[in-house]
Amino acid sequence: MAVQVEKSRISNPIDFDKNGRQAGVLRAPLARNTSAWGVIEIPIISVKNGKGPTVLLTGGIHGDEYEGPIAISHLARTLDPAKVQGRVIMIPAYNIPAVLNDTRLSPVDNRDMNRCFPGNPKGTFSEMLAHFLDGYILPLADVSVDMHTAGHSADSALSTNMHYLPDPGLRKKTMDAAAAFGAPFNTVFWGVDEGATFTSCVERRGIISLGTELGGWGRVNIEGVRIGRRGVDNILKHFGVIEGEPETQQRDGSAATRHMMVRDPAGYSFAPAAGLFEPTKVVGDAIEAGESAGLLHFVEEVDRAPIEVKYQRDGVLWMSAGPGRVARGDTIGVVMRDYDEALAAA
Repeated sequence: MAVQVEKSRISNPIDFDKNGRQAGVLRAPLARNTSAWGVIEIPIISVKNGKGPTVLLTGGIHGDEYEGPIAISHLARTLDPAKVQGRVIMIPAYNIPAVLNDTRLSPVDNRDMNRCFPGNPKGTFSEMLAHFLDGYILPLADVSVDMHTAGHSADSALSTNMHYLPDPGLRKKTMDAAAAFGAPFNTVFWGVDEGATFTSCVERRGIISLGTELGGWGRVNIEGVRIGRRGVDNILKHFGVIEGEPETQQRDGSAATRHMMVRDPAGYSFAPAAGLFEPTKVVGDAIEAGESAGLLHFVEEVDRAPIEVKYQRDGVLWMSAGPGRVARGDTIGVVMRDYDEALAAA
């Protein structure tokens, strides 16, 4: 039985069944004081030829994460339809108000779009965008690669990521896709707040879902862009959409992606108070349980001693706090460890 999707308010000029390259803009209505019938235009590109799977590439769901939009835009400009067997749908900067505002949250409704899925066509602007992506674009896809970084909130070791999937067949296909993408790490994780994310929507449909974390700290990571550009090419090669073998050689000489996991809350370290955080490690560093993650300083209170925050488990630092000043409850570090199938399934 077909899933009924409530009508979207967003208009789409692309005929996804048409061969060749099409580029246009989605038009999402946004009435303003100065424009009653105003719209927000969101670039979308479809390249289709022959028979093969559909790969969906999305970036800019958070507006301060740059490597994905750069990598997908490059592919959208250069992908030759004659060399494609299948279909590639590219939306480099989906949450365009946030992208142009350089913020994680949308300046329209102050929402994190990646906590709004599956969305609502009659809801806030972010909910309307989420509903269209989930209900109108995602059903076309066989593979989804949603490209992120840690934005202004943190730095990240260059990685793909995925949730742990109970279905062993889908789990293997996703881990194989991550290996083909070719980032230094692939992190299987159980997140703090994942139920309303785009990834969760993709998984509910049984579609291969891969995310990325390719930098952060509010900057464009040069190596993150290189890994991202190579990675989207590798995904197309892996699924036979374009010819060639994925290139997975790493800068450190290793031949392949290292599979990791964040299995439980012990992988996360949180700030116990608001203050100025001085870290001791950078992403990619080896970590030992009980080792100092850093000092939380209270520079506005001269006689107050800093608080030491410690890591709770051995592993490799996946995420590290971005801004110097943190609030109580902010994540200041996430430690990943080598993937263990038996432990992951426990």
